[in-house]
Amino acid sequence: MSASAPFVAVIGGGPAGLMAAETLAQAGHAVEVFDAMPSVGRKFLLAGKGGLNLTHSESFDPFTARYAERADTLRPLLQAFDNEALRTWAAALGVSTFVGSSGRVFPTDLKAAPLLRAWLHRLREQGVRFHMRHRWQGWAGEGARSLRFLAPAGEVLVQPAATVLALGGASWPQLGSDGAWVPLLAAQGVGVAPLRPSNCGFDVAWSEHFSSRHAGQPLKGVALHFEGWQQAGECVVTAGGVEGSLVYAASARLREAIARDGSATFQLDLLPQRTLAWVQAELAHPRGPRSLSTHLKTRLKLEGVKAGLLWETVPKADQADPAKLAAAIKALPVRVQAPRPIAEAISTAGGVPFEALDAGLMLRQRPGLFCAGEMLDWEAPTGGYLLTACFASGRAAGQGAAAWLVARRRPRADA
Repeated sequence: MSASAPFVAVIGGGPAGLMAAETLAQAGHAVEVFDAMPSVGRKFLLAGKGGLNLTHSESFDPFTARYAERADTLRPLLQAFDNEALRTWAAALGVSTFVGSSGRVFPTDLKAAPLLRAWLHRLREQGVRFHMRHRWQGWAGEGARSLRFLAPAGEVLVQPAATVLALGGASWPQLGSDGAWVPLLAAQGVGVAPLRPSNCGFDVAWSEHFSSRHAGQPLKGVALHFEGWQQAGECVVTAGGVEGSLVYAASARLREAIARDGSATFQLDLLPQRTLAWVQAELAHPRGPRSLSTHLKTRLKLEGVKAGLLWETVPKADQADPAKLAAAIKALPVRVQAPRPIAEAISTAGGVPFEALDAGLMLRQRPGLFCAGEMLDWEAPTGGYLLTACFASGRAAGQGAAAWLVARRRPRADA
């Protein structure tokens, strides 16, 4: 590539990197985007297979609270580019959005590809250039500014005026975010919080009997309780554990408890719309010659995987005790032993700590190097929160890089 004129390198072609590139281009900077994959936005397109949940319609304070301990850190970024700003941005690309029944925001056509195509077209019109199959290898030497890339034709060296890293976490590595950047930054003395699975499933030691009959079946209309936290929704029984949106929502809490205690046990309410007293009263009805399974199906509408969970979890002696069985139906203990591997997770926790960055998301110890997106140390539940923070942090890093370049060109007052 020809790079004699000053330019900004953006490494990573996901939402954060593309938003940084757009922000820089709009500020009048030449931008070169590098990505290890044959095309950009691969994980973004995969997310679109489920309808592309762009953001959530929650009001600002509860929206921001979804980022837990990083809520205050991300607040200014989200204030500058919130859920409504994201919808307005999509509309400018010709993509209208709607709010679903759960409050989640989707493109009207529920597809990611049209939005990505329109975005890339606009970026190219703004002068942004793309270099595919360029895998970042770090710098050319200690303290060097030149970036090294492994490309199809061999090693490529470029020397940008500034660099934005938007390399993702380590989930779904086949789509490009493999965490290979961690040792590259560590070699520069940047402390990186270990990458951990987030929005992930968990291992449970099901019996072969239960697993063979119920793996893949959804648990609908349940509620999960864990250490004072609770949420209703649905999840899925797998051959070796549990996954799905309700489990993902609890994943950070469960992951940390496992790290602390070696395992974690949550309670599953199989009938969250019913009180314990109602369940006890229904179980107290005489069942005559009917089996207990038939009694549960007739009186409580409990069958299939929900009934299977009861027989899997409740001791035989307690199954015949209406009080103990009712208590289990309302708070069935499920012991999870480990999170699923990070490669299977929807997202990751850990990464570059915000404490190592200035307000413009520049690494304090490496001026001119900015970080954005999932490679930063934050996490959020699914529901549009992940994408929104990736967009917002990409925009903030682009603005930070643009401001830093302007400041470097400004004559010093004492010169």
